[in-house]
Amino acid sequence: MDFDFDKTSKKPLVRKIIKETIFWVIEIAIVVTLGYLLVHYALEKTTMVGESMEATLLDQDKIIINKFAYRFSKPKRFDVIVFKQKNKEHSYYNIKRIIGLPGETIQIDNGAIYIDGKIIEEPFDSEIMKNSGLAAEEIQLDENEYFVLGDNRNNSEDSRFANIGNILYDDIIGKAWIRTNKFDFVNKINIKKEAN
Repeated sequence: MDFDFDKTSKKPLVRKIIKETIFWVIEIAIVVTLGYLLVHYALEKTTMVGESMEATLLDQDKIIINKFAYRFSKPKRFDVIVFKQKNKEHSYYNIKRIIGLPGETIQIDNGAIYIDGKIIEEPFDSEIMKNSGLAAEEIQLDENEYFVLGDNRNNSEDSRFANIGNILYDDIIGKAWIRTNKFDFVNKINIKKEAN
């Protein structure tokens, strides 16, 4: 009886190839799944359109949105957020800075911002507002509403105007996190210089 050594030596090789192929397919599936989760639930890229956030963000600045930022915590005052309003005519992303938080009363008088009757001091540079818009009268925010302003106060369509109005928590996509074209964290741009 003859023994075929070539035939028996191929079985381990075939098993090895099948095993490596299965691991390779699993690795690709994991990478594709992680990429999908990253894009849809954690990070997204957008472009700043317009001049409403100058000098913090310029027209055509590329921004990475941290969509995960508000999964476990609420937006804070002075966060720069990205939102898309449902039931509005436009379908694009807006980028503005949070000024008023849920439950607060907002009013703008002679360019000064009053929250619950007290003037707030902003930690970034911005112009004095010439137009108070709807906030010339007190605005009471509901428990899921935010009042936002653009940093370019005299060239910004924001919560002072009826076509934007107060922003609902559910309309917030995430926090404007990183400016990629001139790399910097958005919350570190345009901060007032401390007096020496």
